[in-house]
Amino acid sequence: MRTTLTLDPDVAVLVRQAREDTRRSLKEIVNDGLRRGLATADGEPERVPAYETPAADLGGCLLPDVDDVAGALAVVEGDDFG
Repeated sequence: MRTTLTLDPDVAVLVRQAREDTRRSLKEIVNDGLRRGLATADGEPERVPAYETPAADLGGCLLPDVDDVAGALAVVEGDDFG
């Protein structure tokens, strides 16, 4: 069967390395990889749980009014002694 195959970049690197290491054709490398993968596939691929960023309490806002730009700049620049 003839088909067009688009490889992910990391897979393309692995195929290129295998071709250089074994001096085999692209067709041989892809067919061998598919045979091995399909022989060991048992249905659903293993799902990696999504990473969840841990929560951290950063305390309250240090600015009295974030809508007051001049006041916020005064606090940041050290002009506010209140």
